[in-house]
Amino acid sequence: MTAQLIDGKAFAATVREKVATHVARLKEEHGITPGLAVVLVGEDPASQVYVRSKGKLTVEVGMNSYEHKLDADTAEADLLALIDKLNNDPAVHGILVQLPLPGHLNEDLVINAIDPAKDVDGFHISNVGLLGTGQKSMVPCTPLGCLMMLREHHGSLSGLNAVVVGRSNIVGKPMANLLLRDSCTVTIAHSRTKDIEALCRQADILVAAVGRPQMVTGDWVKPGATVIDVGINRIEKPEGGTRLVGDVDFDSAAAVAGAITPVPGGVGPMTIACLLANTLTACSRANDLPEPEGLTA
Repeated sequence: MTAQLIDGKAFAATVREKVATHVARLKEEHGITPGLAVVLVGEDPASQVYVRSKGKLTVEVGMNSYEHKLDADTAEADLLALIDKLNNDPAVHGILVQLPLPGHLNEDLVINAIDPAKDVDGFHISNVGLLGTGQKSMVPCTPLGCLMMLREHHGSLSGLNAVVVGRSNIVGKPMANLLLRDSCTVTIAHSRTKDIEALCRQADILVAAVGRPQMVTGDWVKPGATVIDVGINRIEKPEGGTRLVGDVDFDSAAAVAGAITPVPGGVGPMTIACLLANTLTACSRANDLPEPEGLTA
């Protein structure tokens, strides 16, 4: 391996420390404690683990954590009533409805019922539009974490060629918009892109967010490029059992890239750290206080 390892776990710990410092200052100087409400519908095991982790880290940085666990057969009207209650609760600055939702619930309807100012996932259609037009918005956590790491590694991103592999609403599209805002020249590649390998080889920054294990190999990577691997895929091991891998074939890409994120321990830890940062930002905006430096897009 010749590439520099971008340690998302360590970077996320630094972000959480910054958040905790700002939260302590809010409490001391203004008597305000940011609050994050997480709504979990059903008993999806992965979602339960994720929600527990969010709650634990929320408390660790000094915020209030409000968890609402609803039965899998909860009526849509009841879920929307809870969201309305949280929208109007001044102690709640951030609202997150854990996805995926049970099939009988309309995810778009539920997400768009959240007050955009409290939408710390950045999925509300108003925040999507604001981000796409370069205005102040709540930014999705995973792309925000990627941007923070890229800024830390490169300093200025201005003028760099960036290729985002994947066009999802959660990562690919907002990632492209964030890179555009930092004056990159951005291309989005996807399943219909012709000669995708050659396109990726032109990238100074290559972001893989396609959900296909080890799709991006070393011969797709421009020598010295920065590779951000958003994928989290579980695959079978030859000797039995499973392991986690990204959308990038790490070993071959790391032999060519200038810097690369691992999986696990790269982008993943940054997602929850940025959720906490977004909650702090939402609280600051709600109280007409300066936004925390270095924790926003």
